[in-house]
Amino acid sequence: MPTPLPVIQSVSRWLPQTATWLDTQVRCLPADVESHVVCEATLNLDQFPCEHIHCLADEPRWRVVRDKGIRKLGVRRHLQFLVDTARSCGARVLHSHFGDQGWYNSGGARAAGLRHVVTFYGLDVNYYPRADGRWRERYREMFAEVDRVLCEGPFMRRSIVELGCPEEKVFVHHLGIRTDQIPFEPRRWRRGDPLCVLLAGSFREKKGFPDALDALGRIQRDVALEITIIGDEHGEERTKREKKKILETIDRHGMGDLTRMTGYVPYAKVLEEARRNHVFLSPSVVASDGDTEGGAPVSLIEMSASGMMIVSTTHCDIPGVIIDGRTGLLAAERDVDGLVNHLRWVIANPDRWLEMQTAGRKHIESEFDAAMQGRRLGGIYHDLAGVPEWAS
Repeated sequence: MPTPLPVIQSVSRWLPQTATWLDTQVRCLPADVESHVVCEATLNLDQFPCEHIHCLADEPRWRVVRDKGIRKLGVRRHLQFLVDTARSCGARVLHSHFGDQGWYNSGGARAAGLRHVVTFYGLDVNYYPRADGRWRERYREMFAEVDRVLCEGPFMRRSIVELGCPEEKVFVHHLGIRTDQIPFEPRRWRRGDPLCVLLAGSFREKKGFPDALDALGRIQRDVALEITIIGDEHGEERTKREKKKILETIDRHGMGDLTRMTGYVPYAKVLEEARRNHVFLSPSVVASDGDTEGGAPVSLIEMSASGMMIVSTTHCDIPGVIIDGRTGLLAAERDVDGLVNHLRWVIANPDRWLEMQTAGRKHIESEFDAAMQGRRLGGIYHDLAGVPEWAS
């Protein structure tokens, strides 16, 4: 049997709980790709084990200080640790996850003779260039050298082209989910029972949680509600401000007794909580600081696949994940009236849920299945490396 193609998967930390989708992306690559994760630090390895992981923090202290110090002094942007690891494992391709990581790695790709793929995911597309104008020039430098740029959907693709990337280098590549591990369990609801509504995500303005809670506050007299919020702030000042706003909104509508806040939980617990809920409410917006989803929250893909009713917004690439009126209901951004109307439709039409839920599952299976997307990503690696794929 031929030797698998070694590919470097570069990310700063492997892996925050909120990045389950990246573990899925790497784990679902075909057998003819051998992934080597290169990172500066590790966390949650009990949840995200990795066969080939190379962590700078595990190296002798002198090497860590030297490598980071040289980068801090501006002598080079990339870590020599990345180059050395790529050479030692015979890698032909470097996949940088997030645009900023791609810029830091550009020199390393050159030094190690690697073909370079960069995937943008959201924060790196809109927020970084607006928060710090230097990123526009940095991205232009990277775009001139990178071999391929991947993104989640057509909206994000246009945004990357507007940042200066040649159109012929940018390709849409959907993030996949493990449909084989997410049972399709169409939610059922009977009038008179509480309507259980789930919100999930980091406490960032772009998630639109206050809009979701305002909408729920307005329908709480129409139906008994049970609200679950998965997520939290994570130390960054803007997430602390958003948490304060979320708590104030709950208090203003007198929904404290109706609302359960779990904080961050492991991925398996997210799916467990989802099974207890009927509706996934995810009204993403463009934040006042320019932050966006970039593409679409992976949680929307997962919840639609699981058989939940979906109420979201037309933000970024969400309309490609949730087809308005067929697999879910979409309001305009910051349109609380629209969210209220959609929730009232959900309440009034429980007999029409199954049609929408079934269409949602089929759409996710056809466009966002992780095994299928893994094969496609593996094909990209082999094409860039000039190495034939194994026969399937």
